[in-house]
Amino acid sequence: MAGLKKPEEKKDEKKDEKVIPKDNLVESKHSVKIGGKIIKYTVTTGTMVMKEEVYEKEGEVEKPRAQIFFIAYTKDSVKDKSKRPVTFSFNGGPGSSSVWLHIGVLGPRRAVLTDDGEMPPPPFKLTDNQYSILDDTDLVFIDPMSTGFSRPVEGEKSAEWHTFSKDIASVGDFIRLYTTRYNRWLSPKFLAGESYGTTRSAGLSGYLQNRHGMLLNGLILISAVLDFATIDFNLNNDLPYILFLPAYAATAWYHGKLNFKAPLETVIKEAEKFAMGEYASALLKGASLTLEERANIVEKLSHYTGISQDFIERSNLRILDRHYFKELLRERGKTIGRLDSRYTGIDRSGVTESYEYDPLFAQVSGPYTAAFNDYIRTELKFETDQPYEILSDKVWMNWSYEYFQNQYVNVAETLRQSMTFNKYLKIFVANGYFDLGTPYFATEYTFDHLGLDESLRGNIRMAYYNAGHMMYVHMPSLKEMKKDLTKFIKDAS
Repeated sequence: MAGLKKPEEKKDEKKDEKVIPKDNLVESKHSVKIGGKIIKYTVTTGTMVMKEEVYEKEGEVEKPRAQIFFIAYTKDSVKDKSKRPVTFSFNGGPGSSSVWLHIGVLGPRRAVLTDDGEMPPPPFKLTDNQYSILDDTDLVFIDPMSTGFSRPVEGEKSAEWHTFSKDIASVGDFIRLYTTRYNRWLSPKFLAGESYGTTRSAGLSGYLQNRHGMLLNGLILISAVLDFATIDFNLNNDLPYILFLPAYAATAWYHGKLNFKAPLETVIKEAEKFAMGEYASALLKGASLTLEERANIVEKLSHYTGISQDFIERSNLRILDRHYFKELLRERGKTIGRLDSRYTGIDRSGVTESYEYDPLFAQVSGPYTAAFNDYIRTELKFETDQPYEILSDKVWMNWSYEYFQNQYVNVAETLRQSMTFNKYLKIFVANGYFDLGTPYFATEYTFDHLGLDESLRGNIRMAYYNAGHMMYVHMPSLKEMKKDLTKFIKDAS
């Protein structure tokens, strides 16, 4: 047998071929009744390949780098697209898909909760959303990298997109590409973001304007945070203690923890006055505060927050948000929610300083997840075995804010510049009184310190709801939001 040669193996040429990623889109036709009228619409569902200019051996080349998942709703039989608004929507996190705004408030289908926003018994279901804004505007829901079905192409690492700057650039470039491919450059354009999505929206107002020359008609900011100094509790930052106080008061009022009776509006106004006056002054004085002054502040803080004077004294007049979640109803064996303080939860231990879970998220995560996963396959006909990443902790925990190194994240100045450059840019801000994630008073403070010229302050419209961060889970608030958004879009278009 020696000397015999083994037959040469045929080279598998297919293994050496690079798979070129392609768009994967599905269209479907639907209808919904909104405001008593039937709206017929087309849904485009799928991933769009995003290319970037990169430098390789042969020089600068366009290279596929990401596949961004989106769902677009366009009204049928529109003769003139230049008169039909289009709204690009996303949620926050960072690390959240667009599912919450999508099937919670804006889209034509809605996850079913009780009228108070509680989780119904499983199994869960979808229903037509008669409060959708699809009658007012086309809708494009975008899932940023590593959320939903958005993924990097083979060979790329998703972590590159998990930064403040890259996130804004990638979402902005997607908006530019969609606008170009679907001939929407002359349409009125809006951005709708929730929570960190409002941070992204303000950043995008500058990026789209400066990078692509795209001017917007309006921003819809739901539970806004533009300046993180207003919500970031640190030893050297007393601002959040002041700005959270009115929302603490609203929460104590809701749970019957105040030792006086008054309407919610009265409680809030009194708490605002105390927070910006005596309380702010006391925190500024620090150790120079007299014993008499300190005792007065302790008494009033307890009066408005429902927290014991002993606890306030021990916490040096400063109530951390996570302590408030646990402390307010401790004697009842309950915790309150960060995203919506009307909701209560139950922890294993009654002596810890932080709660185990957010009670609102426990109510909405199951219904939204089940409803969306069924919806995308059965109604929108998009099929994949990949998991739809509703909310990724891995993204949030590893998010990079390097752009703001040694300072608080702040896009308020970007928004001011955008509004100054484009005097027609209108802003709608939706606030929940029971939101302890992005409190309404912190949002007001940010806009009061925007440095905007007086002639432009009328471009900002604030709305308030008797609910929390996701105010639309509360049916009365959802109905009010529909009216408010319809008016805003028509006025800004």
